[in-house]
Amino acid sequence: MERKSQAKPILFFFVLVSALIETSYAGDIAIYWGQNGNEGTLSDTCATGRYKYVNIGFLNTFGNGATPGLNLAGHCSPASNGCTSLSGEIKSCQNQGIKVMLSLGGGAGSYSLASQEDAKSVADYLWNNFLGGTSSSRPLGDAVLDGIDFDIEAGSGQYWDDLARSLSAYSSQGRKVYLTAAPQCPFPDAHLGTAINTGLFDYVWIQFYNNPLAQCQYASGNTKDILNSWNQWTSINAGSIFLGLPASPEAAGSGYIPPDVLTSQILPTIKSSGKYGGVMLWSKFFDNDYSAAIINSV
Repeated sequence: MERKSQAKPILFFFVLVSALIETSYAGDIAIYWGQNGNEGTLSDTCATGRYKYVNIGFLNTFGNGATPGLNLAGHCSPASNGCTSLSGEIKSCQNQGIKVMLSLGGGAGSYSLASQEDAKSVADYLWNNFLGGTSSSRPLGDAVLDGIDFDIEAGSGQYWDDLARSLSAYSSQGRKVYLTAAPQCPFPDAHLGTAINTGLFDYVWIQFYNNPLAQCQYASGNTKDILNSWNQWTSINAGSIFLGLPASPEAAGSGYIPPDVLTSQILPTIKSSGKYGGVMLWSKFFDNDYSAAIINSV
């Protein structure tokens, strides 16, 4: 009897260690929508059932005295109030449990923040025109978006932290304002590093592509660089981090990972991180079957 009682804690110890070693976190897929009129509607995008987060891009003119401008490529014309019809589609996505964000910035446009006051002014504009505030000229109609995505790829890194604080403060008015960010994979990000350090971002989808010289993305069978970079990014103070990837070889200049490589050589490793949130894809237009090929492994 004495030997048997000693064996139980030993067996439990090995079972516990085995469970810890094999810990793997389930994730979701985020997608960018809005930059190609041939990518299908927002409703169709959400109806695929493959995405948990949709970033509508982009509000690419704002700040420093500029009149805010929304660019949704061939989908609709904000200048003629042609995008207010998206309100019903946004609500449809949200009714399916999908969070819909407005993405700021992008690779082209005219945006910057000149001061803390400017950041507060932009936050007020976003609240009143896209979030829970009120305005007579809401570009996407009366739908209340879930949050704001920072895809800042131009200008300096100044005052984005102030914008994050001002937007986060609106969460105190009853409905949480989610904050997300899409930094480049070189760590820390030159534009968003300070903002991310505020600890206010719920989801950070790092762009592990279009940075071929930085040794932080996949290239020609080499998974070492992207895995090392991922480990660096797990140190940030954020809710969850996502592996941002191009959805096809044509979606980016570099960094594309074949689905079989992603699911067999990369995801099994990064899913052991407690901050793992899933995969972000650029973009819906290029995602013909990539998300379908990886969703059961994400």
